[in-house]
Amino acid sequence: MILSTEEPPIASRVWRFDSFVLDTARYELRRGSDVIRVEPQVFDVLTHLISNHHRCVSKAELFDSVWGGRFVGEAALTSRIKAVRRALGDDGESQRYIRTVRGRGYRFVGTVTEGALPPVTPPAEPVEIPEPGPVRQHIAFCRAADDVRLAYAVAGDGPPLVRAANWMTHLGYDIESPVWQHWVRDLSHHYRYIRYDERGCGLSDWDVGGFSFEDWVADLESVVEALGLQRFPLLGVSQGGAVAVAYAARHPERVSRLVLCGAYARGRAVRAASDDEKRVAALDLELARVGWGRDDPAFRQVFAAQFLPDGTRADWAAFDQLQRRTTSPQNAVRFLEEFGRIDVREMARQVSCPTLIMHARNDHRVPMRFGEELASLIPDSRLVPLDSNNHLLTGTEPAWQVFRAELDAFLSEAAQIST
Repeated sequence: MILSTEEPPIASRVWRFDSFVLDTARYELRRGSDVIRVEPQVFDVLTHLISNHHRCVSKAELFDSVWGGRFVGEAALTSRIKAVRRALGDDGESQRYIRTVRGRGYRFVGTVTEGALPPVTPPAEPVEIPEPGPVRQHIAFCRAADDVRLAYAVAGDGPPLVRAANWMTHLGYDIESPVWQHWVRDLSHHYRYIRYDERGCGLSDWDVGGFSFEDWVADLESVVEALGLQRFPLLGVSQGGAVAVAYAARHPERVSRLVLCGAYARGRAVRAASDDEKRVAALDLELARVGWGRDDPAFRQVFAAQFLPDGTRADWAAFDQLQRRTTSPQNAVRFLEEFGRIDVREMARQVSCPTLIMHARNDHRVPMRFGEELASLIPDSRLVPLDSNNHLLTGTEPAWQVFRAELDAFLSEAAQIST
């Protein structure tokens, strides 16, 4: 247990300009009674500009404040400035609120008044705040059709929720890794959360012959059989979404509901239409070949920048550790080659269960249009855009709470129908 002791009242600052209110305590931008939804980095850019409205703020200062000094391109800042202007009904021509100081940076030029919300007074007596305990899980093994050893884990109680395996997991490490810890912790709170390491990854066998998409679907079948599951909701994240789609199409009697996040129907090699897209896909493979096994993390950080562009330095370091712990350089290349060949468009049309598709609006690894493509292919599906730039949602961003709420509501609806 952690005891919270009495501290001075906390005063939260607010800034008002015209009909807008920027409230840092509630992390809200409001116009009248309406909340204007903006992405976290957009909110941070606006907050820094307004709190320094008396002067010009340099681009370097904004990079340090919003991105923590992490290297990002000029385009990232430009896009956030545009998003702020859109939220305020401003644009680059009128510059009613944010003025571009050429060669210098930006300045907030609206008329700002600063105030405070009523202080939050803590209770007189200390309040006990339960400290979250470690995730408890049971790890076991089964054999795939070709005798490859597969590791699976069960955490939590309640109705089952099976997650199709995706790249870069490790059952023993994920419960403490910032990349996956919140997935296991939060989803095992309400469900009997079942996940497994795919072949070539984590605690499953690394030295394997078969390494095809069909092998991955067969591995999911093996885990389901080992657990004796009859009917269950199925979750697919990233390339695991394509595996989940294929399984749901082939086993409609087993899958009650399908949830996809950051998923796609076509891999990079299949969807690459231009020469530039083909070169990007080839570069992915080359980075894995050259840099995966090196002590220097520079090569692997390219993947971190795509999967977690808004991650902190700690997130990036955890992602680097995840890459090195979960698979070998040789298998990393095999994974990427097979991902590129994925094409489940026809199987997506055969999915008959209700499907919830969630996708980050500005996903840097798998752009939003591929989530939209899945929604257009799966007959009984609903698409929920998430306000995030990350391919893998972090536990601290608002989009994660939206993901959890949408998933719970979707699966609760199924439980009500069945009763």
